[in-house]
Amino acid sequence: MADVPALPPGGRRRPAFGLRPSSGRPQVRPAPRPAAGRQEDLRCPPVVPPPELQKDETEDAQSGQEKTFMSPPFEDTELNINHPYYDVARHGIIQLAGDDNFGRKVITFSCCRMPPSHQLNHTRLLEYLKYTLDHYVENDYMVVYFHYGLKSLNKPSLKWLQTAYKEFDRKYKKNLKALYVVHPTNFIKILWNIFKPLTSHKFGKKIIYLKYLSDLREHLKYDQLNIPQEVIHIKDKNKGELIPPVMKETVSYLKRKGLQVEGLFRRSASVQTIKDVQKLYNQGKSVNFDYYHDIHIPAVILKTFLRELPQPLLTFECYDHILGITSVESSLRVTRCKQIIHGLPEHNYVVLKYLICFLHMCRWPLVRDLQAPLDSQRTEVSRESIYNRMTASSLACVFGLNLIWPSKGTVSLSALVPLNLFTELLIDFYMNIFNSRTVPGEILP
Repeated sequence: MADVPALPPGGRRRPAFGLRPSSGRPQVRPAPRPAAGRQEDLRCPPVVPPPELQKDETEDAQSGQEKTFMSPPFEDTELNINHPYYDVARHGIIQLAGDDNFGRKVITFSCCRMPPSHQLNHTRLLEYLKYTLDHYVENDYMVVYFHYGLKSLNKPSLKWLQTAYKEFDRKYKKNLKALYVVHPTNFIKILWNIFKPLTSHKFGKKIIYLKYLSDLREHLKYDQLNIPQEVIHIKDKNKGELIPPVMKETVSYLKRKGLQVEGLFRRSASVQTIKDVQKLYNQGKSVNFDYYHDIHIPAVILKTFLRELPQPLLTFECYDHILGITSVESSLRVTRCKQIIHGLPEHNYVVLKYLICFLHMCRWPLVRDLQAPLDSQRTEVSRESIYNRMTASSLACVFGLNLIWPSKGTVSLSALVPLNLFTELLIDFYMNIFNSRTVPGEILP
């Protein structure tokens, strides 16, 4: 299986197929130049990070002790070993990617190619970035920043960002026509709020956020960009659709033929068959589940898809908020769930809404549901769920750990209760939680 990593619970996580919800990590922003004639202290004032970033700062300090990483970094085998920054350049993090539609040079920065912090000298990385830009800053140029792949294991520290602010002066900003930030996340917004007071309004207007790779085609010669395959898999494998094909096909099949199966999602399937199906999806092909004569195969594929995402669908940033659900008064828990869910990135929200809508259909009907008026679809679904005997609680036990896990380490036993409770609330109160946010183009099962 192929959407954007950090260490998963229990060890190395294979890349998932079809979707990589992006994770948020810091980006470099240059410091403003003082106006002519003014005497100012050019030193960048110390940045006091919020709790969210302080936590990641601590993780960075510990990452040097880690011995494993998701995958070995990309290495440019054609690079001359005599290059003055060979130790950094060989990873392909920073590259010249041709020209834009107006003949301006384009420089790309790919976070997914950054190895763990203990394997990369970030001071050298900054020097190499300046070395590369120095060749082009005398003329108009563009920068494309691929944010996917920046994790606690490989991200620079906030101190490094402060240093970068001081290093990137007007020389680098003057002819920069645009900085495209591809697949931005909530973490980017946090950092921008920190550094925004230090950045000029004029420079802020040059930053363009792009949620989809396809948006780059409007500005640049897309075919020249040498986009990392890990980034391409985030959205392009979905063929432009919001819902990944693997999720759409498994959910559609299970809705048609699996709702009456007792213990749906609780059974296993042939390991080799699962690998074969994964291979088909990795090749961008559709799968005819009738061929396998086993309703549990699409069920396992759906769970495996969620479990092998580089970042959980509910995102690492939500993990601590979800753990706090048990400390919220019972009558306010649904409202709290709603607040957390509505803070998700748009694409994560759309996919989660699609999945939870389906699980809401699968659950064993509650007494209050049977007493309430039901439309034709709810009546049919409630009737089917009597057969599969999967309650919201049992579905939560199956899907909870496939929707959220910590960025480091494994889920503790004490964390299982709030994680499963949160998932159960999403399923039981689907209509209440998801009814007030609609994304253009979203679909439901």
